[in-house]
Amino acid sequence: MSKTLQPDPRVETARRRFLAGLGALPLAAALSQTSTPAQAASVKSSARIVIAGAGAAGLAAASQLAARLQGASITVIDARKEHYYQPGFTLVAAGIKPQAYTVSNTGDYLPQGVEWVTERVAEIDPEGNKVVTESGKAMAYDFLILATGLELNYAGIEGMDTARIGQNGMGSIYHSPQAATATWQAMSAFADKGGIGVFGRPAGEMKCAGAPLKYTFITDDHLRRRGNRGKAEIVYMAQSKSLFGVPIVAEKVRMLFQDRGVKVNHEHVLQAIDLDKRIATYKTLTGTAEQKYDFINVVPPMRAPEVVRNSPLPWTEGPFAADGWVEVDRDTLRHKRYPNVFGVGDIAGVPKGKTAASVKWQVPVAVSHLIGDIAGKASSEVYNGYTSCPLITRLGQAMLIEFDYKDNLIMSFPGVIAPLEELWISWVMKTMALKPTYISMLRGRA
Repeated sequence: MSKTLQPDPRVETARRRFLAGLGALPLAAALSQTSTPAQAASVKSSARIVIAGAGAAGLAAASQLAARLQGASITVIDARKEHYYQPGFTLVAAGIKPQAYTVSNTGDYLPQGVEWVTERVAEIDPEGNKVVTESGKAMAYDFLILATGLELNYAGIEGMDTARIGQNGMGSIYHSPQAATATWQAMSAFADKGGIGVFGRPAGEMKCAGAPLKYTFITDDHLRRRGNRGKAEIVYMAQSKSLFGVPIVAEKVRMLFQDRGVKVNHEHVLQAIDLDKRIATYKTLTGTAEQKYDFINVVPPMRAPEVVRNSPLPWTEGPFAADGWVEVDRDTLRHKRYPNVFGVGDIAGVPKGKTAASVKWQVPVAVSHLIGDIAGKASSEVYNGYTSCPLITRLGQAMLIEFDYKDNLIMSFPGVIAPLEELWISWVMKTMALKPTYISMLRGRA
């Protein structure tokens, strides 16, 4: 039976001190002070703007456009009526938050005057400036914002069955809120007994590349709290020679793994899994390698959704071509061949930026350039590749890792948070403060 995680009194005290330190400022405002969208006068326009996708990027774009344009036709297309707070999936799978913490209604974040078409996009025609929904409805646009998110390609792992997440020692956090809960139950059962725990990430681009690392740390801590760490072996399968895309962070994680007895196998990519025998097969530089497990957290390969891959919009060469990421300029998020198309969020083919924090910085830039086109005044706004990863390293502590295209570490709270230190305040931000900021972002207020 899974256990409910009891709050650490030290963390609770730290939370109270943190909130008191913020004084009268709303929490979301305090945390968004470094990247609040610029306030600008409204622009009158009859432009037709279509936003494909109602995830974090699509809703944030709709809110900002609605606030800054008068008379424009803004349409969001997305069939899913539930909105998922995906940064919370790891917290659910850690036993920290309930499943309901991650689920709300998409309609709650759509601003007044924005039309919502509850269908899937079936075709994108940038030559004809239109998209077609699954019912065959053609929607013409003057500007298109692609915010479709990405596709979890579980089929890319031979033998994988998402219906069995949570069973027989197999978890997978990314799939859904329900899968995050099932993963917690499977991991908690493993923490009660010990055995071999296997973790890792896929090759290629993925959302929140720090999540597989933090879940490794979380599992290690649950084992220690239950007195079973000596009964367990933890193995992390790194897809490359590095544990993280930023060298200084990779070295820090390597040191922490070494300190906590986590074994690392580099250049191992999950290729197949036998869910009955509990054997994972990895592609390596010299062939394949099998790994037995008692618990495994499966992170699938990720790629652009089929509707985007089958359109003219992806990169045709380079590192982002194979998985269909959209060919946008990394500074402006504008498509390189179709100037009235922008790509934001996970779908954007840029070197960094598949996190909710990146969306918060990307959307204002794309919106600024789109409105600049309408107003006849070119925008100078630039996205610098900002990405943030609150990397939980144990229950009650985390490192707030922020960086840009050049792998420069960024400090939003200098003098308060050092990026490579395990701190309770970073834990409080991840578990308590970031969701209010996220909601403010969806509503165009952060």
